[in-house]
Amino acid sequence: MPYTSQHLAEPPTREAVDALQGTAVIEFGTPWCPHCLRAQPFIEQALLRLPQMQHIKVEDGPGKRLGRSFKVKLWPTLVVLKDGLEIARVVRPTTQAEVDEALASLAG
Repeated sequence: MPYTSQHLAEPPTREAVDALQGTAVIEFGTPWCPHCLRAQPFIEQALLRLPQMQHIKVEDGPGKRLGRSFKVKLWPTLVVLKDGLEIARVVRPTTQAEVDEALASLAG
């Protein structure tokens, strides 16, 4: 699934994420976070060029297990996965280039 603007009602388990096949990006953040809102155009633009990539948008916060398992500290955090393994990460991107660079790691 390409870019999605809505956070999942129920986040996947870490086991489900580890079992993902293909390419995916998990976006950790919240609907009210100003940094997350500011990064949305960059994330959307990058994912429009990669329609085969899964976009998993997870609401994070205290006690949220998936975010803790990825050691997320700041929002938004984008974790780029290939076959369930992390290959890149970008934390609190402020430019299109930062998001593009993280997703370009899939080409390597």
